[in-house]
Amino acid sequence: MIKNVCVMGLGYIGLPTAALLANKGYKVRGVDVVQSTVDTINQGKIHIVEPELDVFVKGAVNSGNLRASLEPNLADVFIIAVPTPFCDGYVPDLNYVVSASKSIAPFVRDENIVILESTSPVGTTEKIGEILKDSGVDISKIYIAHCPERVLPGKILKELVQNDRIVGGLNKEAAKKTAEFYKTFVAGEILQTDAKTAEMAKLTENSFRDVNIAFANELSVLCDKFGINVWELISLANRHPRVNILNPGCGVGGHCIAVDPWFIVHAGGDDAKLIKTAREVNSHKTQWTIEKIKNAALKFELKGGKKPKIACMGLAFKPDIDDLRESPAVFITRELKNQGFEILAVEPNIKSHKDFEIINYKKAVDIADIVVFLVAHKEFNGLKIEKEVLDFCGMRNTNI
Repeated sequence: MIKNVCVMGLGYIGLPTAALLANKGYKVRGVDVVQSTVDTINQGKIHIVEPELDVFVKGAVNSGNLRASLEPNLADVFIIAVPTPFCDGYVPDLNYVVSASKSIAPFVRDENIVILESTSPVGTTEKIGEILKDSGVDISKIYIAHCPERVLPGKILKELVQNDRIVGGLNKEAAKKTAEFYKTFVAGEILQTDAKTAEMAKLTENSFRDVNIAFANELSVLCDKFGINVWELISLANRHPRVNILNPGCGVGGHCIAVDPWFIVHAGGDDAKLIKTAREVNSHKTQWTIEKIKNAALKFELKGGKKPKIACMGLAFKPDIDDLRESPAVFITRELKNQGFEILAVEPNIKSHKDFEIINYKKAVDIADIVVFLVAHKEFNGLKIEKEVLDFCGMRNTNI
């Protein structure tokens, strides 16, 4: 009977998962490499913004079921939920997964379940098995599987329970044992397959979304060229019963959609033509946005004889969260600052940033000469602005 769970990584997936399991009655050891993160959680507090997570973590810690640490311990189930970024050239970086696998190896015993939740290139789950085997673990006596997370920031705790989950085992018995564990806290359907298919499924889901966003972003560039309001165009086109075009933005961010397609491109090479093109379109949209802002600033300077103050409204990769990973808004703001423009950085969901002074959104609008909407945060709704506005996220439904 499973009683003890060890969660490696206490970020946007690991911490909600650990708190959920602890509130379900499991004894959970959460492991992170950052001491301040460990200390914060052990105080019953959180270091990330996610609705209801603070209540879940506080309850889990107060019950004694959740304890954070820098080191793993003996457990029945080990869940690896660490970052999987890419290096230069969009090469997958599996160092965190490798490190986590090596860390748990001394504690893995017969009949244990080892689960990789981190979104990873095809073959990563097998690599974990190899690492454990090389560390002296008899992997024929444990169950290793991949179960990719499928949650939306802002709705993580709800979707961890309600969404269907894919469980891909290194063998059928591993898939079965892992699925039985997930059935204890997931209301959605548990779909069993092999590890490679599970890995590819998550990459496919995010690549599909990236391709669709690229279509919307390309439309926005074309509409700007043709003098058409892209928001009106999309609204009209979507009245077709079989058309559902997404909204454009200033690029694509987040750890999943902006990263995962490159895992396929890296492995697939020339056979991943459409997926690679979509990534290039979405990256181009960010550069295109920078040029549009620079052109507006130049026109202001030529007309008024002074350089404008530019309010960059939003730094997160999507509305109403504090997650800045791979955010095009951060890239745009940093590039403008590095090129000598006077930037007013606005992000209502964070208190500070290492590269920018964070300014209250009302104050920024008041003192800026040009207001640039990069992220459609709820705080920005209904703002009365009587100065130049560049809207890249649909706050004003302008023709950009």
